[in-house]
Amino acid sequence: MGEDSFNIIWYALFAPLAGFLMQALLGKAIVARLGEKRGKSVMGWLAVLPVAVSFAIGAMITYALAQGGTTADVVLTLFNWIDLQSIRIPFEVRIDTLSMTMMLIVTGVGALIHLYATGYMAEDRDYTRFFTYMNLFIFCMLTLVLANNLAMLFIGWEGVGLCSYLLIGFWYKDIANAKAANKAFIVNRIGDVGLTLAMFLLITTIVSSSSWIGSKDNRLLSYDVLFPAILTVMRDQPVIVTLVGLLLFIGACGKSAQFPLYFWLPDAMAGPTPVSALIHAATMVTAGVFLVNRLHVVYEMSPVASAVVACVGAFTALFAALIAFGQTDIKKVLAYSTVSQLGFMFIGCGAGAYWSGIFHVTTHAFFKALLFLGAGAVIHCMMHNQDLRNYGNLRKYMPITFVTMMIAYLAIAGVPGFAGFFSKEAILGGALGNEHAAAHLGQASGWLGLFVAMLTAFYMTRMTALTFFGKERWKDLPVVEHHGHHDHEHERHETHEAHEDPHGFFMTDEEMAAKREPEPQHHELGPDHVPHEAPPSMVFPLIVLGVLSLAGGYVLEHVWHLKEWLYPQGLDVLRGHAVAGHPEGIPLMALSIGAATLGIIAGLIVYRKGLPEKEGWDLNKWSPFRRWAGNQFGYDQAVVSMGVDGGGQVGNALWKGFDAGVIDGIVNGLGWLAMRLSKVYSLIQTGLVRGYALLMLMGVVAILCYIVYAVSTGGAL
Repeated sequence: MGEDSFNIIWYALFAPLAGFLMQALLGKAIVARLGEKRGKSVMGWLAVLPVAVSFAIGAMITYALAQGGTTADVVLTLFNWIDLQSIRIPFEVRIDTLSMTMMLIVTGVGALIHLYATGYMAEDRDYTRFFTYMNLFIFCMLTLVLANNLAMLFIGWEGVGLCSYLLIGFWYKDIANAKAANKAFIVNRIGDVGLTLAMFLLITTIVSSSSWIGSKDNRLLSYDVLFPAILTVMRDQPVIVTLVGLLLFIGACGKSAQFPLYFWLPDAMAGPTPVSALIHAATMVTAGVFLVNRLHVVYEMSPVASAVVACVGAFTALFAALIAFGQTDIKKVLAYSTVSQLGFMFIGCGAGAYWSGIFHVTTHAFFKALLFLGAGAVIHCMMHNQDLRNYGNLRKYMPITFVTMMIAYLAIAGVPGFAGFFSKEAILGGALGNEHAAAHLGQASGWLGLFVAMLTAFYMTRMTALTFFGKERWKDLPVVEHHGHHDHEHERHETHEAHEDPHGFFMTDEEMAAKREPEPQHHELGPDHVPHEAPPSMVFPLIVLGVLSLAGGYVLEHVWHLKEWLYPQGLDVLRGHAVAGHPEGIPLMALSIGAATLGIIAGLIVYRKGLPEKEGWDLNKWSPFRRWAGNQFGYDQAVVSMGVDGGGQVGNALWKGFDAGVIDGIVNGLGWLAMRLSKVYSLIQTGLVRGYALLMLMGVVAILCYIVYAVSTGGAL
């Protein structure tokens, strides 16, 4: 395949956009014309097909790259988007190993999630609106990863933020969903400020340097121009390059849910389960990891910024893993697991082993998408009840879902042979075996990551045991009488203001108290309920993802040779320090296997008999740690208090002190002065002609007196 043949990439980029336009403009009309069942089937396939086409084209291009179809990265320009004398921003894409790896993840896993959603959302009345947002999401993510300049990356970056808002709040009439969508949108804007400032600082630093002044190349935002400029101009400016790296990481923290901006992601569970799988596994949350990898030249030049990335990643991984122990909602457990696994990716990137971060992005896309879709199948068969305490022994009723989710569980737990084992070992090896991050903090983050790996195996064993093993606890639940509507996930487009706001973005104190002591909510479960396997459209993606979660890690590392494939993004040498896969003197494999084994054994000891009494509905029996963990150790509530309540108090203080006191005071004072002056001047406005004549006479006399005086003294008039 020659370089001209790579132009088919445009079809891959715009296919999801065409799907978005078809769903938005023709979707409802086609459903109305063909009938609901047939029309939804047609529109569902028309939503899946564009993403599948993009994957097929991406696979063809990737194969050509792997076979040596080109010796350099390929940059293709469609048109000049902005063309000024001082700056030119083409609409251009970059075909290299990093962009194509991300493209295959986004479109491959995305296509499976779209297929799954055709069955999961079949009962929803806003079926075409859902796939409108989903196709647009894929287009924006492809724009982000394929872009060859920061401006296009920023457009894709903001696009996925908008789509996440639309999808999280898909059932927008439910007040909890609307608040969760607002929360995600606002928190991501905080991160976007960091990314924007980093872009501005990069450009102003480069264009003001003596080595750049006079340059005629106005494509400064394009990577092939920007990266050499960074290496040339900023080599002797460590403070600036560190500041740029930290600002970029703020943007990454927003999108990839790292501390302190992680708290929007668990609330994203308010959207439909396919949305959770798409956001958490294959698209939006990996954007921050991709950003650090794409702009790796900045972090190569700044060990301090790299150390911050590694340490924040390690702390986030630990913090989210601890919170997962206090969750009873199956999707919330997986949500905090995602936050924790993203922390692992940043450990690898911060330590300089960039390829390991992308390796874990890939394997995580396999097993986390499988876990979410499997959880969706469980929720589907359990009448949309998401509480782990109401499950048990579901392996008897859902054998396919059970087997596939067991594979994903073993993968995320780090059991040897499964996908997660290989990528986690690569991250821990990269962190423990190099000295790129300042003051050996990268190595410290590696040791902390090893501990978190054990915690991951523990809480995932808890989730799996409570779901598929033990007593069938739903049979002990009372049958609930319904009054006009069901609390089904597919029917949340009705107004249910009584639903619990997952993390209380605008909760009152009473709502927070209710949140800390939730009442049991059972949905059509009871002794007569018989769970069942999901329909084929939902099962097939589980099987495919199960195969990838089983063999994907080995294939990527030992068959595909991902480390060499991602070179130079996965550099082996950074500032003279080797990035080793297996650090000398440390039995890495034994430690990794030991961590996974210890976590699984601890989980089995606690949950082998099912739900312990101390984790039942009576929260008074919960341990203080578990109650505290269930409430995010108070962090979310503190952020809301400071950001929302505190912001409101600051606003009121500014209004009363400055706006009302100073601004309004000046305006009101000028009005008062005008009124007083008007009263003074009104004294001479009597309305009597004789009075006006007298004043005129007095004026004339005064003027004559002045003239006489001036003449008599010889002065000038």
